[in-house]
Amino acid sequence: MKFTIKHEARGRMRIHLVQYRMSYAQADLLLYYLHTQPQVKEAKVYERTGDAVVVYTGDRQQIIDLLLAFAYEEVKAPAGLIENSGRALNADYQEKLVGHVVKHYAIKWLLPLPLRSCYVIWQSLKYMKEGVKTLLKGKIEVPVLDATAIAVSVLRNDTDTAGSIMFLLGFGELLEEWTHKKSIDNLARSLSLHVTKAWKKVDGTEVLVSVDEIETGEQVVVHMGNVIPFDGVVAEGEALVNQASLTGEATAVRKAEGASVYAGTVMEEGTLTITVSKVGSDSKFEKIVKMIEESEKMKSNVEGKAAHLADKLVPYSLGATALTYLLTRNAAKALSILMVDFSCALKLAMPISVLSAIREAGSHHITVKGGKFLEAMAEADTIVFDKTGTLTKACPTVASVVSFCDKTSDELLRIAACLEEHFPHSMAKAVVDAATQKNLLHEEMHTKPDYVVAHGIASTIGEKRVVIGSYHFVFEDEKCMIPEEKKELFENLPLQYSHLYLAIDGKLAATICIEDPLRTEAKSVIRKLHKEGFTNIVMMTGDSYRTAEAIAKSVGVDHFYAEVLPEDKADFVQQEKAKGHKVVMIGDGINDSPALSAADVGIAISDGAEIAREIADITVSADDLNEIVILKMLSEALMKRIHKNYRQIVTFNAGLIALGVGGIIQPTTSSLLHNTSTLYIGLKSMENLLDEQE
Repeated sequence: MKFTIKHEARGRMRIHLVQYRMSYAQADLLLYYLHTQPQVKEAKVYERTGDAVVVYTGDRQQIIDLLLAFAYEEVKAPAGLIENSGRALNADYQEKLVGHVVKHYAIKWLLPLPLRSCYVIWQSLKYMKEGVKTLLKGKIEVPVLDATAIAVSVLRNDTDTAGSIMFLLGFGELLEEWTHKKSIDNLARSLSLHVTKAWKKVDGTEVLVSVDEIETGEQVVVHMGNVIPFDGVVAEGEALVNQASLTGEATAVRKAEGASVYAGTVMEEGTLTITVSKVGSDSKFEKIVKMIEESEKMKSNVEGKAAHLADKLVPYSLGATALTYLLTRNAAKALSILMVDFSCALKLAMPISVLSAIREAGSHHITVKGGKFLEAMAEADTIVFDKTGTLTKACPTVASVVSFCDKTSDELLRIAACLEEHFPHSMAKAVVDAATQKNLLHEEMHTKPDYVVAHGIASTIGEKRVVIGSYHFVFEDEKCMIPEEKKELFENLPLQYSHLYLAIDGKLAATICIEDPLRTEAKSVIRKLHKEGFTNIVMMTGDSYRTAEAIAKSVGVDHFYAEVLPEDKADFVQQEKAKGHKVVMIGDGINDSPALSAADVGIAISDGAEIAREIADITVSADDLNEIVILKMLSEALMKRIHKNYRQIVTFNAGLIALGVGGIIQPTTSSLLHNTSTLYIGLKSMENLLDEQE
């Protein structure tokens, strides 16, 4: 790629691409390429000017070489990334807003008064029609107030005021529509399918391949806890599928042979072989957008109250107008009340505040599925942490494999990985990664694996039953035995590690020692959460009491519970809610799903199981738990902004009404100040919340 350097400072470079013009797709490809480079901290691409800004670390020459090596045709972005980037949407609404302003002032300054008056009257018919339709439904709401204000201005032959009202209403509608669509699209992109590999069925065997290699008509196998990667029809098996991402229904749906399944839904229980009917992510993205737009999840209580209050105030505004005219017989004073209403600002500022907060959360790698969850987070006083993959590092590692039979450690690790690779959990990932690092590749050797939530996996190799999982599952449920001559070895297993037990044919074959170190930021995050208002911070884990106690003391939680099952976590959440507490649950595994669903706010770690991310209300990246502190601060700042907006809107507009009724300002001035203040509050509501906290 040819480019020129327009400006640079230490660690920052602005370049201009030498090409005729840049398309939206090319801009997105360049941005994707830059974001995939480890040296690039931040990048922005401006398609209109053909410029790009790169913030980087390390050597300047490396960045120049990366840019020189770039070619549009050689970059392969994930399916749907370019088509659904939102760049075209932003450009479209920027043009609409500019066009709206240019059109208004061109008509105002260039058209003769008679033609301008005719145009304004023609435009006003649309608002009057909406007002009449609202009245015919037996409602006196905002469209009635808008229509009345415009109609009275037209009847008074004050077409300039009527035109200004319609201009500002149109501008506000465009601004709200753009913000809403942008926030919806950003949220939909974050919820879109991020599956990179799938189990393809080839000659009766499951082979892990890239999703790009799957074609229509081929078969894929989806196991419990995994996301369904494609639309298709069930060819074999029976399962419970969570379809909340598409339908909003909380209860899992039973799927059997012949049933249709959809990309992005999650397998709660069972295994399905699916014949693929559609590949690609466009349909998935569109379905998510539709679901979000129709779902009440997007509405927080404060948004609903604002919309309700806005409509509720309309009859009072109309009544005050009539009363003022009867008492003063002054049309200008009465019209001043119509020119100023609380509803426009309330209906514009509140949704924009919430959607902007969701957007801002996204910039901190936090995905929020609806405004009501930010509201609940602000009010929450109890937070429950799962331990593994949450308070401990998201990527535990295998420290050692201790053999209790005649097989080598590597052979036992290979068997364990063969079983674990089908199921998403941080411990399973550690086993699979350890086998991959040792190049312990394998053909599928076992029968269909059965996953027992929070316990382990059972399958058959040859005629021997193989199980892998917790102490409770292997030794108590499965009644497996420790070889007599290996009991001393078992008693001396290192206690600083978590243990995963592999048994073959009823006998312990291996103990896999998992190093699950505490996150470096965990202790400071707990301290900050206490400071932010959480009065009860709890840790729950399936680990032994001794391990749990050590970690609880280290991080400073208020209470901890060890050797718990998934239903225990969910029961605890329900009990706390019954006491009147607002509860946040944070987890990453299949076994956390019931508690995530039961909590007022369920937060999933992004590297965890798909089903946890599906059920959770909020997803945070696995890089840093400080994002939870940011989420709390953001939620509280949002509530403060909303209450501040209420006060400003009521105070300012009440003042305008008083000045208008007192004859101090004219209706046109009232209208201008009212609509200007509405747009100002709307624009202020789009600003980052946390910037105001600094």
